[in-house]
Amino acid sequence: MSENEKHESLNFIEQMIEADLKSGKRQAVHTRFPPEPNGYLHIGHAKSIVLNFGLAEKYNGTCNLRFDDTNPVKESTEYVDAIKADIEWLGYEWNGKARYASDYFEQLYTFAVTLIEKGLAYVDEQTAEQISAGRTNPSTPGIESPFRNRPVEENLDLFKRMRDGEFEEGSHVLRAKVDMNSPNMHMRDPIMYRIRKVKHHRTGDQWCIYPTYDFAHGQSDSIEEITYSLCTLEFRDHRPLYDWFIEKLGIFPSQQTEFARLNLGYTVVSKRKLLQLVEEGHVSGWDDPRMPTISGYRRRGYTPDSIKNFIKKVGVARRDGITDIALLEHSIREDLNKKANRVFGIQNPLKVVITNWPEDKVEMLQAVNNPEDESAGTREMPFSREIYIERDDFMEDPPSPRKWFRLGPDREVRLKYAYIVKCTGFKKSESGEIEEIYCEYDPETKSGQDTSGKKVKGTLGWVSVAHAVEAEIRLYDRLFRTENLNTIEDDYLNHLNPNSLEVIEHAKLEASLAHAKPGDQFQFERQGYFIVDKDSSSNKLVFNRTVTLRDNWGKQN
Repeated sequence: MSENEKHESLNFIEQMIEADLKSGKRQAVHTRFPPEPNGYLHIGHAKSIVLNFGLAEKYNGTCNLRFDDTNPVKESTEYVDAIKADIEWLGYEWNGKARYASDYFEQLYTFAVTLIEKGLAYVDEQTAEQISAGRTNPSTPGIESPFRNRPVEENLDLFKRMRDGEFEEGSHVLRAKVDMNSPNMHMRDPIMYRIRKVKHHRTGDQWCIYPTYDFAHGQSDSIEEITYSLCTLEFRDHRPLYDWFIEKLGIFPSQQTEFARLNLGYTVVSKRKLLQLVEEGHVSGWDDPRMPTISGYRRRGYTPDSIKNFIKKVGVARRDGITDIALLEHSIREDLNKKANRVFGIQNPLKVVITNWPEDKVEMLQAVNNPEDESAGTREMPFSREIYIERDDFMEDPPSPRKWFRLGPDREVRLKYAYIVKCTGFKKSESGEIEEIYCEYDPETKSGQDTSGKKVKGTLGWVSVAHAVEAEIRLYDRLFRTENLNTIEDDYLNHLNPNSLEVIEHAKLEASLAHAKPGDQFQFERQGYFIVDKDSSSNKLVFNRTVTLRDNWGKQN
């Protein structure tokens, strides 16, 4: 590969890094992942994790985990612990110990004092409404606060008294003195500190003033000597302020660069909306398998490799778009196809009696665990006179043999790993529902030893009645029924999918699953991929469907 081809194969951030390293502008790659501990991480955060930690790995650099814990009203230790668990589950290690913006509260306060001393920050006593009104709009010059030109000594005194807790919430803020006429609204004297008389999850009641994101973030990057501060596109207009603070303080010049966030079809990636779903009971919790949280995907059966491969396929772009959720589903199928053992699970069982099989005879048959992985070996499956098949695999009055390859009166099918059977009759209930099917097996047709010469197109899964394991199966589908939720004009809750969860109470599984444990993953043949849920116990197995077998995206691409 030529140098030009190699350069073109890199995303724009990698191109920037390689140019900086080559020119000597940067000597090392130091990134950070800076989540707010005000909710669980979602699939959009996974993109940022993979990007920041991945670049550090690629260029032999380091990546910090730093919690942006500057808003004690919404933060908790529960969220901190969940975020750490998600990053570790994805397979990444952060540089040294986890860091917190609250580690730097004293340093940030000192930075604020420095800006006041330089005449670049002032205490404002206007209300939030007055401050907002004074900013006007991008095409109209802003209105300066009557407190904008206070003497430095007065600002220093007021700011200290803010810290000491003399003032009520909302009565005073510290603002940067930037440019009230800037077309960029973030530059119109942004707020640096607010009074919040709320207990902080780490610092307790030590502080009653807290820095805003715009003030804390760039300075925290600088304190840690982060070389590349990677943010999503909504922070693009914040970058001039990021640079302004660093320049005026004369501190380490961290560099902010923006990339397109991950917008996924049929999905919301707003922590505020996800919290609403949890609090209002639309889902069972942050780790509900329908949620686009990393913990939700983990519980549903997605693997770290599948998520990382998906994000690498999406790539890093400069413009926002919406990613087809089928690509994510393709990624987990691709991964589990190689890893998951095949088993039989009958969701809607219909009993079949093999009338010419001895009542007390049980034959152990050999079944292949994973045709994609020879090392997975084989397992034994008990075969007996009575078995279950899927109800949908039998039709009383089927169409022509060219259109129906499953079971029907006088039709023959192969029971996978077992024998060819022929339907000789069936029994109905008083309501007209098929209750039982009667078949005869051909002893010359045993799989792997067939000497009959018969050819049948239909092959069915089955489970021995006497050896079946009963389980609850939860069939999860997309949480929303609208693909692009960014374009809707009404309440997003109106777009919830009422059929996003179907619970099957009495599924029948093959005997090998009797001792399956939470986290074990399987492909139920002809149905999909499933994982044993954490709700499982020794008395009751519970399986979550990860994804169906059908893969439209993989076929089209």
